[in-house]
Amino acid sequence: MLDFSTLGVNTEDPTYMTMIMTVLFSFLLSGMIVFTYDKTTRNVVKPIHFMQGMILISIVAATVMQAIGDSLARGLGMLGALSIIRFRTTVRNPRNIVFMFSSLAVGIACGVYGFEIAFIGTLGFCTVAFMLRFTPFSKRENLMGNLRLEMLAESDGSKKLELLLKKHTQAFKLKRYRILTEKKKRRIEYNYEIKLDKELGGNDLMKALESLEEARGVRLDFTSAMADSI
Repeated sequence: MLDFSTLGVNTEDPTYMTMIMTVLFSFLLSGMIVFTYDKTTRNVVKPIHFMQGMILISIVAATVMQAIGDSLARGLGMLGALSIIRFRTTVRNPRNIVFMFSSLAVGIACGVYGFEIAFIGTLGFCTVAFMLRFTPFSKRENLMGNLRLEMLAESDGSKKLELLLKKHTQAFKLKRYRILTEKKKRRIEYNYEIKLDKELGGNDLMKALESLEEARGVRLDFTSAMADSI
């Protein structure tokens, strides 16, 4: 176990060595978190600014906690000052939020001189993140897509279409439909939300839809459910 008692920790008047060690440990431990994120994420293009932000926010959190110390007045003043700042960047991926909070927690732990807690917490977090990389939880999620097509209102193609979707998709749901009139003929435009087991399933579904005589203007759009976005 690491022994930090020799640093002479004093929350009211920290020494230069203590402040240097706090920043250094925040940097090293948040660097471990960033390394883990880089090796376990499925992003094709790595969000460089997000990864840099995880390291910087850890140092900022440690600095803020050192500045506050045990003073209630400083804490309330810091809370009021930080409430002025408006953070408008939306983090849409829950996994990115977890990594950001882990880096923030490391900075807070180092800022209150809980170096052992920060070290063990970071080690445990990174180990579990690497373990999850090789478990079924890390499998690529199913492809989500939208199906749009038209059929004559007088035909019974809708029943055939639903049977076809049950066979070639894992799940589907009718989002909306429109009734169109052209040359005294009514057409119905269907818009389905579908989920496929695998990427190649889209080709099989498209072939089946092309064999459906009642279908017109078939269009399939897919998005990956694993897409990571800041």
